[in-house]
Amino acid sequence: MSNSSNEPSDTVKAQPRPSLRGWFIWSLAALSFGYAFFHRVAPSVMVSELMGEFAIGGAMLGTLSALYFYPYVLLQIPLGALLEQFGTRLLLGCALLLTAAGTFLFGAAEAIEFAYLGRVLIGIGSSVAFLGALALAAKWFPASRAAFLAGFAMFFAMSCGTLAQAPLALLVDQIGWRACMTALGFVGIGLSFIVFFFVRNAPVQIKTPPGKSWQIVWQGVSSAIILPDVWKIAVVAACLSGPMLALGGLWGTPYLMESYGLERPNAAFLMSFILLGWAIGAPVSGRVSVRLGKRKLLLVCPMFGVVCGVSVLIFLPQLPLWLLVCVIALIGFSGGGMAATYALVQEIMPSHLGGASTGIVNSMTVASGAILQPLVGILLDMMWNGNVSAGVRLYDAADYRLAFLSILGSAVIGLIAALSLNEVPLAQRKN
Repeated sequence: MSNSSNEPSDTVKAQPRPSLRGWFIWSLAALSFGYAFFHRVAPSVMVSELMGEFAIGGAMLGTLSALYFYPYVLLQIPLGALLEQFGTRLLLGCALLLTAAGTFLFGAAEAIEFAYLGRVLIGIGSSVAFLGALALAAKWFPASRAAFLAGFAMFFAMSCGTLAQAPLALLVDQIGWRACMTALGFVGIGLSFIVFFFVRNAPVQIKTPPGKSWQIVWQGVSSAIILPDVWKIAVVAACLSGPMLALGGLWGTPYLMESYGLERPNAAFLMSFILLGWAIGAPVSGRVSVRLGKRKLLLVCPMFGVVCGVSVLIFLPQLPLWLLVCVIALIGFSGGGMAATYALVQEIMPSHLGGASTGIVNSMTVASGAILQPLVGILLDMMWNGNVSAGVRLYDAADYRLAFLSILGSAVIGLIAALSLNEVPLAQRKN
């Protein structure tokens, strides 16, 4: 009887008061997410090197970069169960080692096939970090802190992502992209050891019965995947994140170099404002949506902002640099509105479907990069006029702008989906 009567208290203990130890442990997961995000956007400052090294065009380069996203997307839903079964400490530590191994392979690859494999391994390893940070937040902090910690994790990741812009571009110019990847691999190894040594899964370790978490996850997925509301929110989240991943993650820097005649470090510096905008927009969106209680409005407005920002970038070339920075930052800041999608899906879905629905939404945000990065590359190759310099294909600024119409199209789809959202909980609509 005593054991059963203590069950509710266990639930309460799962939401302890924040402690310095909890903050430290969670910050290591957030740092791991920053490391993963650095990998996500790093190819944007290596475009010419990668195209020349492997003798590839825009389509294959887009595929090479996007191979990070494919395993990432596929693993988001099962990772929830894996984290429950094996714990964040073990999975995150092993994931960092795998990311480091993929980084070494990518940096040493002489053939494109090995570069592909390295990028896949990086994607597999990177897939754990964000969900690991959320899992630790749930164990070490009260539920009321969840939205703040998710937004702050995004802020931290975007801030780290800025290091993969101008600073990485300068380093690539100094020591080469292969040496940069080797150094980044050692960073991953060091971070994995720190995680293994310091991270603990929860203040009080509670064992999950074997197979229980898997059963819960797959029951939730099978129920959530057929709900139109989930997919509407997922489309909005994907279309908010897609422009940032396509522009900030790969094609924005070479476009600025070609269209504005900028050196790579300067172009990368300007494009880093899309990440800085996102870093500010994510926590602001989460905070404002809580204050207003209007999640739909806080998704329609950012989606409209993305449409406007991308439109200006395409149809108004040769902007003054100060205005160009504002437009890039607007796209990023608006994209940060994606944080409100996680709150909305939790509010309108039944509690037992919240985790699965969030997994679907998170998968779609990453899938947007997997789709748009190669799509832009394919369109660039279709418009390529045959110009080559030092074995690297040269694309005109007009080619980039036409290819970016695909990004604008996705943003318009996202705006339509945002306008169709329903903020009324599913249970109330049925009643």
